[in-house]
Amino acid sequence: MLKTKPTVLANASHVTRPDKDSPPAPPIRVILIAPSLHIIGGQSIQASHLLHRLADEPSVQVRFLPVNPQLPAALSMKYVRTLITLVLYLARLAASIGRADVLHIFTPGYFSFYLFPAPALLLARVFGKRTILNYHDGRAGDHLAHWPFARRLMRLATLLIVPSDYLVDIFARFGLHATRIHNVAETSALRYRDRIHPRPVFLHNRGLAPEYNPACTLRAFAIVQRRYPEASLLIAHDGPLRPALQSLAVSLGLRQTRFIGSVSPASMGALYDSADIYLMSPDADNMPLSLLECFASGLPVVSSSAGGIPNIVEDQNTGLLFPPNDHQAMAACALRLLEEPALASRLAAKAQLQCARYAWSNIGPQWIAHYRLPDPSSSSV
Repeated sequence: MLKTKPTVLANASHVTRPDKDSPPAPPIRVILIAPSLHIIGGQSIQASHLLHRLADEPSVQVRFLPVNPQLPAALSMKYVRTLITLVLYLARLAASIGRADVLHIFTPGYFSFYLFPAPALLLARVFGKRTILNYHDGRAGDHLAHWPFARRLMRLATLLIVPSDYLVDIFARFGLHATRIHNVAETSALRYRDRIHPRPVFLHNRGLAPEYNPACTLRAFAIVQRRYPEASLLIAHDGPLRPALQSLAVSLGLRQTRFIGSVSPASMGALYDSADIYLMSPDADNMPLSLLECFASGLPVVSSSAGGIPNIVEDQNTGLLFPPNDHQAMAACALRLLEEPALASRLAAKAQLQCARYAWSNIGPQWIAHYRLPDPSSSSV
């Protein structure tokens, strides 16, 4: 998978290489504000992809400001760590913002929005800098409905960019104009394997958090395992529900069920290759990169139809979808893949064709064009 060495703002160099063939226009200077890969998740992986690819774009000079700088273990106490992290982040942002043209700010929803994205928006307004607020949370509808001050702060952004048409529609309901730029899928290192006769070997790779409803997957797997006693389930990723889910697996009498925690991007190819069916059951989601990685790996997908997932997976064509929180319907989809001849192979072949939509050759020019957009008249808080 991806191996990057992004420049952090504490360093003096940057990651772009100049064009030696002709004198280009001055590069756009971008600060990319996002979690680093010390936190494995959709935002950190996507930010890493962008840093890696923008390093080869002479028209952009990008610097990386992580919102989660590494601290000594002695400072790992929960609230102390958060306070020190915030102070370090703000100090580095204030020291570097004068040398930037655009701030590209990754953001989740809820309280985390106020910790790092909101101060960047406010400081950029003080310094007269353009901002791109890159929102990555499938729970946007609930966030925007119940956090009205967050909506006001979002209006400070020069541009609001989201990865899916689903989020474009959500923001429009609250009078916020968002532009869709899909996530980048780095799939060249993934091996496509045709599962003509899939084994009952399942993989789940979503966060073990309430919005992803992993308990639904465990209950569905229990139904499958009653028919296929040899069936196995590998649960990658981690989250606050892990102890409760491990207890649920025991109470359901599940066998061959392993919780392996977070997996590095470099190891994901082998993980996908080891499985024959992918399961996920979120109640809220946006544009999970894991689905695109499954497409590139030939791994047939069974997923709930929550949020923006139907924008990626077309039911009966590139995967099988079921209503959220319906473990019986989920199990029925999984059993179809095991028992219906050639279904898994047909779905995976059509899914692989979708990967080109998310390649850098399509996504990169969109980001570069938006970095160069002039600053329109902005609204006040």
